[in-house]
Amino acid sequence: MNNNTPILVWMRRDFRLHDNPALKAAEESGSPVIPVFILDEVIETFGAAPKWRLDKAIQCFQASLSNIGSRLIIRQGNALDTLAELIKETDAQSVYWSRAYDPKAISRDKKIKLGLKSLDIEARSFKGFLVFEPWLAKTKAGTFFKVYSPMWRALQAISVDPEVLDVSRLQSPEKWPKSVELKTLELNQGMGRGAKIVHKYANIGEQNAIKRLNEFLDDKIDLYKDRRDNLGEDFNSGLSENLTWGEISARKMWFAAENAKRIGLRGAEHFQKEIAWREFGYHLSYHTPQIETENWRSEWNNFVWKGDCEDAELWRQGRTGEPLIDAAMRELYITGKMHNRARMLVASYLTKHLLIDWRIGKAWFEETLIDWDPASNAMGWQWVAGCGPDAAPYFRIFNPQGQAEKFDGENIYRNNYLNQGCQGSERALSFYEAIPKSWNLSCEDTYPEAIIDLKVGRERALLAYKSLKSVDNEKFS
Repeated sequence: MNNNTPILVWMRRDFRLHDNPALKAAEESGSPVIPVFILDEVIETFGAAPKWRLDKAIQCFQASLSNIGSRLIIRQGNALDTLAELIKETDAQSVYWSRAYDPKAISRDKKIKLGLKSLDIEARSFKGFLVFEPWLAKTKAGTFFKVYSPMWRALQAISVDPEVLDVSRLQSPEKWPKSVELKTLELNQGMGRGAKIVHKYANIGEQNAIKRLNEFLDDKIDLYKDRRDNLGEDFNSGLSENLTWGEISARKMWFAAENAKRIGLRGAEHFQKEIAWREFGYHLSYHTPQIETENWRSEWNNFVWKGDCEDAELWRQGRTGEPLIDAAMRELYITGKMHNRARMLVASYLTKHLLIDWRIGKAWFEETLIDWDPASNAMGWQWVAGCGPDAAPYFRIFNPQGQAEKFDGENIYRNNYLNQGCQGSERALSFYEAIPKSWNLSCEDTYPEAIIDLKVGRERALLAYKSLKSVDNEKFS
């Protein structure tokens, strides 16, 4: 390849300069490099909160590129058509990108590779989004893993490539192609007035991600395993949104955990296991793409889930009358995120106490999470509902009141997100500033009665599962 021929580096979920193999390879080629972002047919399907957070990731990455004498070219349209236009405009002969592993992205990328090949253009994809690509870990029988624990053990025997160095200087092309302004994409429009509230709690950009990782390593990781489930405390890394948008690499976090293990910090291995759980999600998404839309366990196709209904809407609005559930759903609307323990609880309540289809909950998370991750979201919902891989036993129905006593015994979490009339924390009251006006809710509203008695809901769920088992005698595990 002629060193004067530009390389297009297509940015998707990898908005960082450190440990970015695709961008580093382009830098080391000695060729001019044109970083590109495309609002394409896959990104158009993202929900309001993910699009808003993507907009912020791009803004920050633009600044990073500017600091090293480069820039980001922004376009909108079908990915292949847009890349073909850029190739024609720039005479580029190569397109680089970091591999994606969710079904929509894989389908798109396969078409891109074929299309570029037909144009006699080099298409190179790089590892970068995961520590372990989905095809690396195999059972003794040579198949993919369907259960997390043996996969975790298998990962211990797989070597991990070292992080690549920071991209420090990208050679500019003789002439930059045209770019649209980021604001014209209107990625932040769907958030409405909630954006102002959520922005207060976002941790945006590569530098902030690295800072947060270092703070976690210094102050929290030793107690991570023991206290991460405590809802009223902050012992989690807080890096989920940065990992989602590639503002930090999973590999950097993996090695950070490795180093923490070496010096004897107790929570380090458990933190590493959480990274591996995310890898498991993509492992499953790659090998069983139906996990996004269908019951992973086919026997669950006989289960009669309730569809969208008034109870589902009350759940979305944080008005179930069950304080811990409502606090969690309001945390989601206020911060764009939700404590991991709380995610399990609200999912259990929706799918088990209310018997509402897990896909309804999954869709709401897709719309409202700034750290939305397609693989983790699908796997998490199916895991809790009981119809997924490595699922919680069908009879495990979390009791929100018992969970509140255990993980929010001093009522800190609930007080943070639930108002007492128009009194209460600034955070709790900000819920009413963030929600759609069409909900017609006010802090003056009386807190609602519970929409279902927890004991009644549990018994109803067990009866439903018993009926399912009578149809299909396959063991649930």
